[in-house]
Amino acid sequence: MSDAPELPDGYEFSADTGRVDVDRVHGWLSSDAYWALGRPREKHERAMAESVNFGVYDAASGEQVAYARVVTDRALFAWLADVYVDPAVRGKGVGTAFVGLIREHLRPYGLRRILLATEDAQEVYARLGFRPVDHPERWMAHSFE
Repeated sequence: MSDAPELPDGYEFSADTGRVDVDRVHGWLSSDAYWALGRPREKHERAMAESVNFGVYDAASGEQVAYARVVTDRALFAWLADVYVDPAVRGKGVGTAFVGLIREHLRPYGLRRILLATEDAQEVYARLGFRPVDHPERWMAHSFE
């Protein structure tokens, strides 16, 4: 997969962290994203500071309509996290195109893999070339929770 899907007309992609509407994104994640419910603002800001941040914006108003971040060493590995699309624009192809554009933004790093976890969007990510990990029995995780 080398061609990124295009965003629908009227939307623009950006990897400029300075454009991220931190209030809006924190509100989305802490109140509506099953994986981040109740996340404190300070933790979200720390996570953003240590990540590559992406957004999709309404081209006319500049309003942010989607957010995601990537934790990466920019050489071998990346973790795609906190992918969120405003409910008002879901179903328009924004999310699929957004993840495709993120993938293409990361391509020049020469990463070996991009990982993510999702409870409910496997089909969306599969359309972009993501698949279950090989040998899941080899993967382990530690949780402090």
